[in-house]
Amino acid sequence: MSGFLDERANLAGKVAAVVGGGGGIGAGISLALAGAGVELAICDIDAGALAETEAAIASTGGKVAAMTADATEEGALDAFYDMVERTCPRLDIVVNVAGGTKRQLLAEASRADIARDIHRNYGYVVQSVQRAVPLIRRSGDGGSIINFTTIEAHRGAASFSVYAGAKAATTNFTRSMAVELGKDKIRVSCIAPDTTMSRGNMDAMPPSFAEGFARLPPHVQGKGLEIYIPRGEQPPVDALADAVLFLGSDLSTFVSGMTLHVDGGTMAAAGMLDWPFGDGFVPTPLAGTLARLYRDGDGA
Repeated sequence: MSGFLDERANLAGKVAAVVGGGGGIGAGISLALAGAGVELAICDIDAGALAETEAAIASTGGKVAAMTADATEEGALDAFYDMVERTCPRLDIVVNVAGGTKRQLLAEASRADIARDIHRNYGYVVQSVQRAVPLIRRSGDGGSIINFTTIEAHRGAASFSVYAGAKAATTNFTRSMAVELGKDKIRVSCIAPDTTMSRGNMDAMPPSFAEGFARLPPHVQGKGLEIYIPRGEQPPVDALADAVLFLGSDLSTFVSGMTLHVDGGTMAAAGMLDWPFGDGFVPTPLAGTLARLYRDGDGA
């Protein structure tokens, strides 16, 4: 069966560029692609994480070219693609993983904060795609561009408004490029994670959140996920890597302009939460939960 799937996926021998491929989610994606026989060019702002991922790929016999680069700096991203053009015989897959934000109300954000969030979640993606397309066209075989967006691009995300808007721009830019590049057989799609165990997600929250969770008993710390995610647990990095393998492979030859939500069902739930104490899936807590949250004299 594995031989059959490998043949249909046709990943071995392809070349991928992963922007933000050194640490966290990006590292998981890079390692998964390498495991499928894909040659890699990766860049990341974190030199230490990049070196670890490069070494891990090389230790298994994989081919990888790595460059420390901040994708949000135009010159650095151009330098990375210059390296790809020099060192890679072809380019079949591009994954734009880099991004991030801080939880912040718009009224509290500086102009620099706003500009930063727009560029690192949308602006650099445009530059990356523009540089990648001529390199993918060289083979004449088409290819796949995979942009990371977020569930926040599809809902009102208070305290993440600029980030949500920038990722929504990436989502619609992806649709538009799917149409623009269709006749070149270049597919352009999005992956939309929600909450995932990654340093980026933790860094987006203020220290008070981590401190508050640390004060909770261990058996209570994950209860919020059971309420919020229909699956009851966060998708691991491997789940996102699997989505990249699908969208980068020939299994998705006619999938383009789509957003694949890898979130355990939170987008499908659209605010229907699995409240405890017998309330079940409803958008607002009912008597069972309310009675626990607001006991007599507790500020109800």
